[in-house]
Amino acid sequence: MSSDALVADQTDHPGEPVAVTAAGAIPWRINKDRLEVLLIHRPRYDDWSWPKGKIDAGETVPECAVREVWEEIGLRAPLGIPLPPIHYHVASGLKVVHYWAVRVNGDALVPDGKEVDSVMWCAPEKAARLLSNPSDVVPLEYLRDAHERDALETWPLLVLRHAKAKPRSSWSKAEGERPLAATGTRQAQAVGRLLQSWKPMRVVTSPWLRCVATVAPYARATGAKVKLAEGLTEHKHQRSPKKTAAVVNSLFDKQRSVVVCTHRPALPTVLRQLAAHMPAHLAKRLPAHEPYLSPGEVVVCHVACNGRKGVVAVEQFKPFED
Repeated sequence: MSSDALVADQTDHPGEPVAVTAAGAIPWRINKDRLEVLLIHRPRYDDWSWPKGKIDAGETVPECAVREVWEEIGLRAPLGIPLPPIHYHVASGLKVVHYWAVRVNGDALVPDGKEVDSVMWCAPEKAARLLSNPSDVVPLEYLRDAHERDALETWPLLVLRHAKAKPRSSWSKAEGERPLAATGTRQAQAVGRLLQSWKPMRVVTSPWLRCVATVAPYARATGAKVKLAEGLTEHKHQRSPKKTAAVVNSLFDKQRSVVVCTHRPALPTVLRQLAAHMPAHLAKRLPAHEPYLSPGEVVVCHVACNGRKGVVAVEQFKPFED
């Protein structure tokens, strides 16, 4: 259903299959120069927790997190940096919950009243004392540490390989006009839903049809601005990889959320440029072997807003496939 580079660490449960997958977020804000996080109270369990819930059929884990935050506290916000997932046992077996940081910028929060009857903003230290599940402290501590390292406030830079296209062997017209296959058209719809987890408001894409068709559902749904970049085409990359690299570097210059869509042959150059903007331990998490990304797959780089640290977190996801 989904894949991610932040693989859940099952050190305490080696080899045990996951029975329940869930996702959620820790909402945070800066209030009078101090970090605060949002706890939710669930009347059904009479506990304090983070917004979260089980994955639905047809969802990826990021989509689940976004949906649960909206349903439980009425907040529509893009995901920030990934936080460590947690594990614990429930009646059906091992449960894993994936978490992200989500910034709240003055948005009015509306608890749904059924699952969540009240919310509380507080300092991380107080939240750690109030959390009913001790495991929930783990992502909180990571979030607090990221704040202290100036790595909590970020913007997303996403690299997307276009969805599955018709085979080259069955296409006799111009390569730039080769369209998506029927499977690719469905993938493009799924990509559009997945990208809304980070909601980049700029799309930079190869002008070739299969790339444009991949990002079109997302652009239509969100109104994101689309820019065509010749440097991202297969032919331009073959002639001048430096121009492809320049397109990627320009994305960092803008310091604004963006998704870039390109072709498999250009991915090694694109990924090398990404690696130049991150520490070595993160660069090792980038795809390193052919085909680098499968059709419709995306790498998410979280770039620190302070402009000095570059990329501070990396994730990788596939859209849901029917």
